[in-house]
Amino acid sequence: MKQVHKGRFVLAAAALAGSAGLAQADTTSELQDLRARIEALEAENQQAASIPGDFRLGNTAVDIYGYAKADFYYDFDFIQGDTAFVNNIGEPVNATDGDFGATVRQSRLGIRTTTESDIGTLRGQLEFDLFASGGRSELRLRHANIQVGDHWTFGQTWTNFMPLGQYPTSVEFNGPVGIAFARVPQIRYSNSFGDGFDYSLSLEENSSASSDPVFTAAAQYSNDRFTARIAGLTGTIESGGVEVDQTGVTLSGSITPWDGGLFQATYVDGEALGPLLIGVGDAIVGGQANDVEGYTLEFRQDIGDKWNVGIGYGREDYDLATSTGSLSFTELETIHVNAFYSPTDNLTLSAEYIFGERNDAASGNTFDGDRVQLAVQLNF
Repeated sequence: MKQVHKGRFVLAAAALAGSAGLAQADTTSELQDLRARIEALEAENQQAASIPGDFRLGNTAVDIYGYAKADFYYDFDFIQGDTAFVNNIGEPVNATDGDFGATVRQSRLGIRTTTESDIGTLRGQLEFDLFASGGRSELRLRHANIQVGDHWTFGQTWTNFMPLGQYPTSVEFNGPVGIAFARVPQIRYSNSFGDGFDYSLSLEENSSASSDPVFTAAAQYSNDRFTARIAGLTGTIESGGVEVDQTGVTLSGSITPWDGGLFQATYVDGEALGPLLIGVGDAIVGGQANDVEGYTLEFRQDIGDKWNVGIGYGREDYDLATSTGSLSFTELETIHVNAFYSPTDNLTLSAEYIFGERNDAASGNTFDGDRVQLAVQLNF
């Protein structure tokens, strides 16, 4: 009888020991799983922490950027507006003995986001300035786009046709005539051949009336001292019930010949390109595509750590005249001479003299105007 009880006790003890062993094994497995999850979360947090940004929403880094800018300008001959349109020169309605103006509409605010994902880095951008229509200081969308990985961009940003890297620096908003300037919704693919050679292709919305998309392609070579770029565009454009082809090419380049010095130039040529250029010439005149040729030249020089000075020149020549009211132009020309002083890293004081000239195609007369502009800009 004692042996039976003893056998039962041994079996019970063995069962308890086995259960304890299984429980311990389950607990060890759970602890290992928990430790693996914690390590994965820590790795994600470390990866997110390595992405620069002002703050984070989950694993997304958010950066807020922009600047507040106050511009003060004086037109001596013709009122050109707060964006200094040379087209306004010569029109009797714009004549003045002197006109002072001020604006804060160049001020802008933007948000950039960066998120690491299984398909690569996801980047977002949303940016506004205050150039609402009708001269109002209200929000206007500039950029709204998404970048997937290193190659794809979806949304509104600068047209791929525009030589953004060689755009002349100016105090006033537009800068010299003779260069493409547009932000449009698009799908863009960018990649590199290596050794400084890059290329990009895009399908874009036309900035003017058209039922067709615009196709662009661009290629660029750059090194520490030199950059060269070529871009092409093809599409169609409509006006007054007439549709014509819109084609063009831009060439641009820059060189840093010495420390702090910069020479750069751009050239554009094509048909029906006027709406894409600073001069905004008509794309179609009398049912015909309006051919245009334009170029810009710029030289800049740093003076010490706080000063930068420069001069920029631009010109546009059209085959057919664009009406501005009582006059019509085929030629536009501008000169910008400016200086920038930065007493701190984020504060810039600037001054600029602007000379503009346009012709009247019907009479053969030319008209010119002068402007002086001062500005204070605080970046954040």
